[in-house]
Amino acid sequence: MRALKKPDHPAAYAAGLLAAVLAVLAWSGIGPYERGTWLLEVFPVLVVVPVLLLSWPRFPLTRLLYALIALHAVILMVGGHYTYARTPLGFWMQEWFGFTRNHYDRIGHLAQGFIPAMAAREILLRKTPLAAGGWLFTIVTAVALAVSALYELAEWGAAVALGSGADEFLATQGDVWDTQKDMLMAWLGAMAAQLLLARWHDRQLRALSA
Repeated sequence: MRALKKPDHPAAYAAGLLAAVLAVLAWSGIGPYERGTWLLEVFPVLVVVPVLLLSWPRFPLTRLLYALIALHAVILMVGGHYTYARTPLGFWMQEWFGFTRNHYDRIGHLAQGFIPAMAAREILLRKTPLAAGGWLFTIVTAVALAVSALYELAEWGAAVALGSGADEFLATQGDVWDTQKDMLMAWLGAMAAQLLLARWHDRQLRALSA
């Protein structure tokens, strides 16, 4: 599982995901609700895409992880365009399920646990002696929670630096427990990702090292 012999994906697959992400990025940057909030929300995409392009020749990821990263990028960019508190999907959920607020940010934080957990799982399995099992599950979950905590600290920093200008980025919508609920969603996402996708992920990792 450690030594790589050939990529697990054709160039067309990776190029298709990249094209889709860039198309959504371009759309999200056209007339966003608030330009500063858009930049804060899409900043991770602007960092991760170049990193993945540079790392592809030497450290190609599984198809599954590339697809999950692309999905996470779309969630961030849609939230950046509308702001998390004004995203149409959240309003539809609010109407369908009788929620008292727009819960699109909960989707974002669920993904913030789900996708980083799979990235941590792949890196740990490929670059450390860890094997699938309880310790891997625990460490991956802890990594995802750490990512969530760092993001909440970044939101705090933005609130201190920008004052009321950070309201759209924070998207608390008046909920004093918003930070704790966001981290709960990340925790649930990290565990769900491993429980649902571990076997599929393991098959792709074996194919990647075959």
